[in-house]
Amino acid sequence: MSTRIAFLKGHGTENDFVIVPDPENAIDLSPAAVAALCDRRAGIGGDGLLHVVRSAAHPEAKNMAAEAEWFMDYRNGDGSIAEMCGNGVRVFARYLQRAGYVGEGDLAVATRGGVKTVHIAKTVSGGDSAAGDITVGMGKARLPEGDVTVSVGERSWPARNVNMGNPHAVAFVDDLAHAGDLYSPPPFSPASAYPDGVNVEFVVDRGPRHVALRVHERGSGETRSCGTGACAVAVAAARRDGAAPEATGAPVTYTVDVPGGTLVITERPDGDIEMTGPAVIVAEGEIDAEWLETFTR
Repeated sequence: MSTRIAFLKGHGTENDFVIVPDPENAIDLSPAAVAALCDRRAGIGGDGLLHVVRSAAHPEAKNMAAEAEWFMDYRNGDGSIAEMCGNGVRVFARYLQRAGYVGEGDLAVATRGGVKTVHIAKTVSGGDSAAGDITVGMGKARLPEGDVTVSVGERSWPARNVNMGNPHAVAFVDDLAHAGDLYSPPPFSPASAYPDGVNVEFVVDRGPRHVALRVHERGSGETRSCGTGACAVAVAAARRDGAAPEATGAPVTYTVDVPGGTLVITERPDGDIEMTGPAVIVAEGEIDAEWLETFTR
């Protein structure tokens, strides 16, 4: 391992990530090392880590290499592995653009939740090439059967079980303050609904086809944004509002306010979901490899 390891820092609607470019999958990123890097006081700080690897070089992505050159090896802030991260995919694509691996237009990104289609918007002449919004094809939602309940203190609410490649429980509430501090995972039942934990979204209405959320992300706590969570919320809201595209035959778009900004979610009659929002790289630097190695011994 070299004495210095390159990293970048980026965010999508203030859902922030440590980015570690490693095309040949040569860096050992143990759960403890990831948690140390994401530590906001003793590390770089982030809701999660984007390990940038060529699909052909990673055992979990080799089977997707023909479709997508790059694999987003995503880790939660506590070091655990996650299937997908919608904001992370946008920031991942922005890094690839910054590094010169891709340009404006379409690309495919491999994730543990499958291959995701990404579109980097063109910018106006003379504009910042890294300022255009990025749209991610998030695939189709699955709606597992069964009633789910989430609780905070003495309050509890029915929640919609939505799977976006990772699990979500969407609860519509009267006031976002009812979500509490979200430091610890909100209790849910039945336990069998989410054997590996769940991302919990608390949602209020802001207007027609316009909602706002707060979220506890599994493995990270409350975050400023959650892309898959925004998609899950839009899917749940469309069913609640009688606007499910498979029933109406028309696409439906929701504006979803998150604490760190705004995302636009469109679900089409065939079930495909698109998420559009910003992605920004804010810094780059080097990690001391000797320090990082102390977490892999």
